[in-house]
Amino acid sequence: MYKNAQTFLTCKAYWVKIHIAGSLPLIKAACQNYCDTKGLCVTVTPTDYIYTGGHETGATVRLINYPRFPKSDKEIEDIAEELAHVILVEAGQESFTIETPIFSKFYSWREQDQTQR
Repeated sequence: MYKNAQTFLTCKAYWVKIHIAGSLPLIKAACQNYCDTKGLCVTVTPTDYIYTGGHETGATVRLINYPRFPKSDKEIEDIAEELAHVILVEAGQESFTIETPIFSKFYSWREQDQTQR
């Protein structure tokens, strides 16, 4: 039998996902270091990216608006973008995508992507 909760907190539900290819151990290590430094909790889910002409492994990193430490949508987006850049460098990648319930934004440092709009 479960005890009654002594604390019950709610906040506006909001999430941001980072989609990035790369080595799962490197992605997890980058997330762990970032979370230890910043005081954050994320989920890391292994992902296979299948696309025209190829495939690669990587992860989806998810941040939520956590009721113990609620933040604005913009704050969560900013944290996700900062973390994504850390993962990008640590995992040796050149691109990532940030996804929210409202928008998806693709970031790339690949030369072939710089001419596309």
